[in-house]
Amino acid sequence: QVQLVESGGGLVQAGGSLRLSCAASRRSFDSTNMGWFRQAPGKEREFVAAIAWWSGSSTYSADSVKGRFTVSRDNAKNTVYLQMNSLKPEDTAVYYCAAGAKPLATRELEYTYWGQGTQVTVSS
Repeated sequence: QVQLVESGGGLVQAGGSLRLSCAASRRSFDSTNMGWFRQAPGKEREFVAAIAWWSGSSTYSADSVKGRFTVSRDNAKNTVYLQMNSLKPEDTAVYYCAAGAKPLATRELEYTYWGQGTQVTVSS
């Protein structure tokens, strides 16, 4: 069982930045693949970014956030981060972190554990 707790969401103006954190309870976090998803009002949940467990941690991001969002992890703190820069109103959503067995997975069904989500609101 893995418990995931997101934090760092809030209200920010367009062009601003936020850093989301996701703390995991799992002892073997350093061998856990992690991902970030988001769900805007009235829309389906969509993939944002993923980071693999291995040393050097390969990452993969959705085209909509490439160049603006960066995913990283600190295995010593059992935490994964999503640094979000140049935020746009269309980035407004509830952001979820997830843990799964497949590295750099982009589909929801490839993740087993989910956090409760954190709200990000970008004003224009």
